Amino acid sequence: MKFYSTNNNSLRVTFIDALLSGLSKDGGLYMPENIPDHSNLIKGIENLDIKDISFVIANSFLSNDFITSDIEDIIHNSISFDAPVVNIYDNINILELFHGPTLAFKDFGARFMARTMEKVVQNNDKEINILVATSGDTGSAVANGFYDVEGINVIILYPSGKVSNIQEKQLTTLDKNIFALEVNGTFDDCQALVKKAFLDNNLKSKLEISSANSINIARLIPQTFYYFNAFSKLNNHKLPLVVSVPSGNFGNLTAGIFAKCMGLPIQMFIASTNSNKTVSNYLNTGEYRPHKTIPTISNAMDVGDPSNMKRIINLYNNLDAIKKDLKSFSISDKDTLKIISNILDKHSYLLDPHSAVGLLGLLKYLNNDSIVNGLFLGTAHPAKFADIIEPEINKSIDIPNQLHKTINKKKNSTLMNNNYNEFSDYLLSKFQ
Repeated sequence: MKFYSTNNNSLRVTFIDALLSGLSKDGGLYMPENIPDHSNLIKGIENLDIKDISFVIANSFLSNDFITSDIEDIIHNSISFDAPVVNIYDNINILELFHGPTLAFKDFGARFMARTMEKVVQNNDKEINILVATSGDTGSAVANGFYDVEGINVIILYPSGKVSNIQEKQLTTLDKNIFALEVNGTFDDCQALVKKAFLDNNLKSKLEISSANSINIARLIPQTFYYFNAFSKLNNHKLPLVVSVPSGNFGNLTAGIFAKCMGLPIQMFIASTNSNKTVSNYLNTGEYRPHKTIPTISNAMDVGDPSNMKRIINLYNNLDAIKKDLKSFSISDKDTLKIISNILDKHSYLLDPHSAVGLLGLLKYLNNDSIVNGLFLGTAHPAKFADIIEPEINKSIDIPNQLHKTINKKKNSTLMNNNYNEFSDYLLSKFQ
């Protein structure tokens, strides 16, 4: 399969080219030239485990670039944990995506990408420098996924003071090939620095660079796996399926739309955002106007200019078509904290702030409709946001062992201004 740029439909590259470059040379995001039909998976899907599903989908995208045994190895070494569906109450279900090593949904994409890139490095004897901007969970997942992978350096840019304490520890306490840059700015600033690097021909002539953000198509493909897996675990496949996705940079939602295009019977997607409501405003007004990032308690979704909207707009081609499949609701911090407390009190289930936004978006759309399967994505373990949640629920949260090990480690980061020349000089002095 070939991949084209959202800025140029005639441009075609291989999966490996798209993987390594991250961003197209014209500044566009890569899209598959066709989305494979996997509707045949639906019949009897309840008998398939997540690795079975993952291999079938991955093979349809990667088979031109990797031999079958390599694809099997990639799946085996990256999709090594489950994603259970848990019923909260009535027809409201959560897809728990926080059972990986960093307790966040981004473990799926980051580990898959790490294993594919490791194969490329092994087969081509190259050194690759991964640039990744993070608003919280991406950085830790990528750091863990790529840790100690020979031939790959990972440079993580995160906004100073705008990630949770645990998130910061997760992305700043590794050594060897992981380098954390603490930027005086917002996530959008970090993302802009990464994008500018990919358009810097002088830098690219001296360094082999790639990206591990959801701008990289290799991050999106594995995220389609768990949508199919979720469907396999639902009790009633006859009811229409409505899926609410906590949305920041919109990579997770884009992957869900890909899954729908592959044949997964999803009636409607809900883009549940915090106060960063660029997309909600776009769906209501028809005007796409990015805004300066607004800090919230669901910090991993603090994105004022979500990159993957380019893919969604490219896929649908017009706003009316988008609105048939996608609704969006913006959720305040106040309502987020309130629903966390209410769900714990009434149903003994603890949500993190991002998943809480997802639930509220779903409830706003359903409005007491009980004749559908309502599914929202649980994107992170609540313990990662204990400093936010504990004062609201007035009790302490049990910290999983993975986090205990990280909390006591020493932070190691490089403080940097929001300045591209400073960023470029750092890369050239460190990795050239």
